[in-house]
Amino acid sequence: MATVVEQLAKGAHVAFIRLRSLGDCVLSTPAISLLKNHRPDLCIGVVVEPRFAAVYRDNPDIDAILKPEIGAIRKFAPRLAINFHGGTRSLLLTLASGARFRAGFEHYRYAALYNAAMPTAQRILGVERKVHTAEHLASAVFYLGVPAAEVPRAKVVAARGDRRAPYAILHALASAPDKTWPAGRFLEIARYLREHCGLDPVFIGAPSDDLSPFRPFRTFTGPLEESKTLIAGASLFLGNDSGPAHLAAALQVPVIVMYAASDPVVWAPWRANAESIVARDGIGSVEVAQLIQALDRILLKA
Repeated sequence: MATVVEQLAKGAHVAFIRLRSLGDCVLSTPAISLLKNHRPDLCIGVVVEPRFAAVYRDNPDIDAILKPEIGAIRKFAPRLAINFHGGTRSLLLTLASGARFRAGFEHYRYAALYNAAMPTAQRILGVERKVHTAEHLASAVFYLGVPAAEVPRAKVVAARGDRRAPYAILHALASAPDKTWPAGRFLEIARYLREHCGLDPVFIGAPSDDLSPFRPFRTFTGPLEESKTLIAGASLFLGNDSGPAHLAAALQVPVIVMYAASDPVVWAPWRANAESIVARDGIGSVEVAQLIQALDRILLKA
């Protein structure tokens, strides 16, 4: 029996629905690359909230970036819609897309509404271990008909800023307190970077973030497009487990990330020069000395 991908006519439109969350958007790009490499004739669109659209902008695998609106996806007229988000809103967009094939994982709510329901990544990949998020999403395109292959790096395209004065990006914020390393320790690391590594620390955040505790150093709270450029020019990224770490990894910046409330097996930077520090007793148990040791190791490899 022909696979879904085999049934797509030449030049058919495919919509990936990945509404939000910076890290999830970044980690969807390997699956998109796998499909595009296998069927370069397909026209691929990504349905994403405008605040995260910069993740996909200028990616040569992506032909259209669509607002998460029924009218936009209907106009794009996908033959295949793949729900990578899993929520109710993304389900409605998938159903309203008019696509002949509507794909979603069997563990999603209302899975019976997908006519191309996909089993777990473990079943698709033939493994029993935990799988990384990039592998999980890539397994979807394998199930739909892309030949199984090594899952590539995440792909994000950014202009590179002025690198005459080397700098390090520090992301000291996170989505929850149990993922957020104390601000005072970030300041200690910033001083170490400046005094011992010759790197100017730059603390980054979203436009709505308060970076006032880090004002002794340079701070940046700008739109994602500008953050991409800033991160792309950095010599190092150091931060909590959060979306900007995945962005840095995709831009091939050496990364150090601290984990406490999430599993690095599932969420570590994918195929990157990275150090993952796991806090077994909560994020506050990570000592400055551990970060300094990781810094010395990763800068030696860079």
